[in-house]
Amino acid sequence: MRTSSFLKILALVLLLSSCASKKNASTSKGKTSSSKHILKSKNNSLEDFANLLEVSKKDLKNEKLYFYIDSWLGTPHKMGGTTKSGIDCSGFVSNVYTEIYKEKLPRTSRDMAEEIKNKKIDKLKEGDLVFFAFGGGKIDHVGIYLHNNRFVHVSSKKGVIISNLEDVWYSKYFVKSGSVF
Repeated sequence: MRTSSFLKILALVLLLSSCASKKNASTSKGKTSSSKHILKSKNNSLEDFANLLEVSKKDLKNEKLYFYIDSWLGTPHKMGGTTKSGIDCSGFVSNVYTEIYKEKLPRTSRDMAEEIKNKKIDKLKEGDLVFFAFGGGKIDHVGIYLHNNRFVHVSSKKGVIISNLEDVWYSKYFVKSGSVF
C-alpha cells in the first residue's frame, strides 16, 4: 500500500518536472529571441512565419504545421496540461505530432528523447525535435524545430512561443536533437 502511494507520487513528480524552461531567451546582445520579429498571438499568415524564420514562403513545407502552431501561440504554460487553457512542452509536442504527423509520442520529454534518431543541429529539418536540460542534467524540455535554428516550444513564462537555438539560454542547456521518422 505504502509502495503504491510512493510510486504514484513519484510518477506525478516526474510528469510535472518534464518541462522546466524557466528563463527568457536572450542573445549575446542581450535581446530576447522575439526582438527581431514578433508574431501576433493568432491569425499569422505563412508570410509572417517565413519572415520570422528568415526563409521564403515556399520553404515552409508543411502549411498545416504552421497554422496549427499559430492556433496555439500564446497559450499559457501549465505543468501537466494538454489543452488550450494551459499546456506543457511535452503535451504541446505530443499534440502537434498527433494532429499533424499522426504519430503518438511518449508523454514526457525525457521519454521522447529516447525515441528519436539523433541528428546534428545543422542537419535538422522542419518537425524534428530539440531537447534541453534546465533542471540539473536530465532532459526536461522539448521543442519542435522549424527553420534557421528557430523552434516552437512552451515557455514557463510566455507559453507557446518561437525561440532561437542560438540564444545564449537555449544553447547553454541544449542536449540533443533528432527525428522521430
